[in-house]
Amino acid sequence: MPARKQPTPGDAATARQILLDGLARDSDILDLVTELAPLHPRNDTFPGEVFLGLAADALGWCGASRADPLALEGLHERFLPEGRFRGRQHKKFQFAVYAPAALHGGTQPDLPDEIGWWQTDDFWEYALFAVVAYLRAAASRAGVPLRQACQDLAPRPGHPAP
Repeated sequence: MPARKQPTPGDAATARQILLDGLARDSDILDLVTELAPLHPRNDTFPGEVFLGLAADALGWCGASRADPLALEGLHERFLPEGRFRGRQHKKFQFAVYAPAALHGGTQPDLPDEIGWWQTDDFWEYALFAVVAYLRAAASRAGVPLRQACQDLAPRPGHPAP
């Protein structure tokens, strides 16, 4: 049996760039899911971790802090109206929203423990939905178009992705 391919830093950069480029072009989220799906190894959380990190970066980019927090109340309704989550789906999305705030605050969420009960291989998709909501919220807070936020958060030559 061949060894399972582990995601590389190049795969992480690719996932981040596909997402940011797609949002800058105003791509539909489901189209992004389709475009990113080949990067997701079965029974793995990747590229979910990349998306959580990008959402945490967006919090820093827009200046969210303990003194000046980004309100999570209504985040879903205001910045991800195309997402409809019920029951377990809502709990999954909620975790994907709270995890970047924990990362931004300097803690590391326990992904294996938290998503173990999910019994599905869809964590990365919920992380994608959460980062889209965070990027839209960060752009709104900064008073710039989403395209600008995506450009600002994209890695620049000579500077690795945060």
